[in-house]
Amino acid sequence: MIDLREFIRDIPDFPKPGIMFRDITPMLSNPKVFGEVIRRFAEKYRDAGITSILAAEARGFIFAAPLALELGAAFVPVRKPGKLPFQTQALEYDLEYGTDTLEIHTDAVKEGDRVLLVDDLLATGGTMDACVKLARKGGADVVGCAFVIELTFLNGRDRLNADSFSLIQYDGE
Repeated sequence: MIDLREFIRDIPDFPKPGIMFRDITPMLSNPKVFGEVIRRFAEKYRDAGITSILAAEARGFIFAAPLALELGAAFVPVRKPGKLPFQTQALEYDLEYGTDTLEIHTDAVKEGDRVLLVDDLLATGGTMDACVKLARKGGADVVGCAFVIELTFLNGRDRLNADSFSLIQYDGE
């Protein structure tokens, strides 16, 4: 069995001093390992009746799109303001310092959709919490949130009002 952690590169002091960046590019550069990530997610959610997979730009797209194909589900992009060409609904959310906004097409999810939200990393949970709220605002049932990496010491899953699953956990910086 592939140890996915071996394909995460640690970059100290990026993007600022004191931060240990968990780089997924070695994982992405190995088709066998990248495929294994998608396979493990699919194995977890294959029988969950997922109709849509939703992800925020940009790294979430990398995992969500192939997983959507594997599960026969729609892929729903969540973007920064002004990036989606159709009518959107927006949600402003709090960051550590300030606020940010995410948008989704108004017809992207609807009542009765069973949505899985996917991202590469769960840290404090702010972005994923906003995605969960956007999906529910559209009437969808959020089945869960799936992450390649979870920084458990930041307690991001506590912020999410949804089931969470991660392939790799880091308990400290």
